[in-house]
Amino acid sequence: MQLAVGEIVEGKITGIASFGVFVDLGCGKTGMVHISEIAQTYVSEIRDFVKENDVVKMKVLNIGEDGKISLSIKRAMEPKPSSAPKQNRSSTKPDDYAWAPQKNENVSFEEMLLKFKQTSEEIFSDLKRKNPGSRRSKRGAYSK
Repeated sequence: MQLAVGEIVEGKITGIASFGVFVDLGCGKTGMVHISEIAQTYVSEIRDFVKENDVVKMKVLNIGEDGKISLSIKRAMEPKPSSAPKQNRSSTKPDDYAWAPQKNENVSFEEMLLKFKQTSEEIFSDLKRKNPGSRRSKRGAYSK
């Protein structure tokens, strides 16, 4: 069996360590899936995601000159489409804001800067309203 980088293969998990899992690929070849390549989310306990003797699909990431095969379970999975609805622009998350203008808009740098400042001030005032007790006093901790 000849393996190529980028190929999707199936293998049987033969061992689990704190840093990843060992996989039997057949034909006397074994590979390893690092803990960071197990799942799309953070993995603290590998056994929450896979068990010994599970047969899983993996993507071949690297084949070293020494014959070591690096594999990824998460990259072999098809990406899940985001089913979360888009939030409105009044959200306090800056990731939800399109900072750059659309390609067909002809906006100057000053207009973009003004829009950025206005949005930043709106977000900051929302945060102040939501967390009024989190502001620190202007006096020092030991002043009377």
